[in-house]
Amino acid sequence: MLILMQPAATPDQVAEVLALLDSAGIRAHVHEAPDSLSIVAPHASQALKADRIEPMAGVRRVVSLTSPYKLASADAAAGRTVVDVRGTRIGGPDLALVGGPCGVESREQLFTVARYVAEAGVKLLRAGAFKPRTSPYAFQGLGVEGLRLLEEARREFDLGIVTEATEVETFDDVERSADMVQIGARNMQNFALLRRAGRSEKPVLLKRGPAATLEEWLYAAEYVLSEGNRQVVLCERGIRTWSDHARNTLDISVVPAAKALTHLPVMVDPSHATGRRDLVIPCALAGVAVGADGLLVETHCHPEKALSDGPQALLPSDFIRLVAQAGAVHRALQGPSLTGLWM
Repeated sequence: MLILMQPAATPDQVAEVLALLDSAGIRAHVHEAPDSLSIVAPHASQALKADRIEPMAGVRRVVSLTSPYKLASADAAAGRTVVDVRGTRIGGPDLALVGGPCGVESREQLFTVARYVAEAGVKLLRAGAFKPRTSPYAFQGLGVEGLRLLEEARREFDLGIVTEATEVETFDDVERSADMVQIGARNMQNFALLRRAGRSEKPVLLKRGPAATLEEWLYAAEYVLSEGNRQVVLCERGIRTWSDHARNTLDISVVPAAKALTHLPVMVDPSHATGRRDLVIPCALAGVAVGADGLLVETHCHPEKALSDGPQALLPSDFIRLVAQAGAVHRALQGPSLTGLWM
């Protein structure tokens, strides 16, 4: 059940609706957007009829939720969700860009990349302190030391930090340092980790698993949302297919398909999708063209020396070019009235 409140509904009126739901044993979530206020109450129709709620003060209308993913469904919100990450708004009219290396390798490496990312006008820095790798012998990240370096970079360059949590045991450390917590593709169905992310106050970037359907991806988001965290951004990063010209296959079609089914923002990661530097910019622009709310792109000052994913990391000059080209594509799609570009 979706309870649409009047825009001018008071906190007391919202509290009265929540109290009624609670008395019926229904757990509800308040969803606030710039122009709307609603209460999502999964399965409430089993205990309460709409005509019991609609006459209440401050209630505009009650809508039945038929989607299997009650909180992620487009029907669960009066408008599209906009997630704010340290001043960068993901969703809405602006295009968000997140750039940085695959992993934190050293202070010199991180600061060099952070400097040109900031100079390009990008406000969010991505880099992993904990790295889940296919081989147990590959570089696993600097761990807590890497988180401290990310905190330094935030202070030095005024950048928001996006970094990955790989396990429940170290989630607290990541949560303290990050402005946005990433759940990687390998952990898309790590339900304990998803629930922990759902109890966090930090925004969550949820990557699609390498063999996940759109429905499975949205169910994973539902795990986070059902714990109370409404700040979820979906990220398409390529799926495993029979094609061998790239590491994965970027599923461009899933972006508009997901945006039709959910109110959550959708980003694209062309770096992990392709695994090839020469394919990153074309696929990034394709993601913008089909309506992605932002891009997550890897870049490195010396890709040939990178300890992880060097072949897919953009050179500094290529990263700066991508910023300009993606902005141009976004402007062309939005029309001449758009004033904001990157945030």
